[in-house]
Amino acid sequence: MTTAATRLFAILGDPVAHSLSPVFQNAAFRHLGLDAVYVALRCAPAQVAGLMRGIALAGGGGNVTVPHKAVAASAVDLPSPAVTRTGACNCYWAVDGRVHGDNTDVDGARGAVQSLLGGEPAGASVLLLGAGGAASAAVCALADAGVSRIAIANRTLDRARALADRFRAPGLRIDVAASAQELRGDRFDLAINSTSLGLKAGDAPALDPAEAEGWIGAALDMVYAPGETAWTREMRAHGVPAADGSEMLVRQGAAAFRRWFQMDAPLDEMRAALSLPAS
Repeated sequence: MTTAATRLFAILGDPVAHSLSPVFQNAAFRHLGLDAVYVALRCAPAQVAGLMRGIALAGGGGNVTVPHKAVAASAVDLPSPAVTRTGACNCYWAVDGRVHGDNTDVDGARGAVQSLLGGEPAGASVLLLGAGGAASAAVCALADAGVSRIAIANRTLDRARALADRFRAPGLRIDVAASAQELRGDRFDLAINSTSLGLKAGDAPALDPAEAEGWIGAALDMVYAPGETAWTREMRAHGVPAADGSEMLVRQGAAAFRRWFQMDAPLDEMRAALSLPAS
């Protein structure tokens, strides 16, 4: 039962009714006996800053999803380094009257990669499909994890180049190509799909699983779908270890939970709420 003391947490987006964040965050709140509730709020870009500030300063917080992450990044008082580097904010809360923002998609991507590979991808060569907002979080996570090379395959080369230029650093090689096929002569320890290609019937995926064996060591789909995505399933069928975006989803939520409550999230209970196996 909610009371005047119940803390409000909300995910802001448009559309947002499909979000699974209320499912696993409320499960975490219940498990720990927290007087808090998590809801999904559909809003326009002009409403984002006011909602974030009002909710956070009232003692709550929340998340931000597409298409509002860039707007949210400019709305917070204290952006984290991840927000500054990616230009996106997906998590907000307040401390001492100032609204903080972070991009826990970076935490989620890094955790999902660790889970799939069985450890940090330090020194790995990674093929990244796509150059949008999700790709930015992936590059940030991979750079922090110490990979040696990232090859970005995106149909719009200018967008891929802009993403590459944002994260270029000593010791990290970043290449761009218009398609994954252009890079087939190389071998990659990991391929990450940050696009929505292949979700709709008739869509060709950015990388055909039937052509992945032999040059792709493992595959991570940043997209989540009930029962896993077709791309993930087909990668595994062709001998490539693969995982969909469910682990990333839960891990970014767990990272947000830590920001809000300064305690570890009950990961197994969050996974169970989505009918995912425990760690």
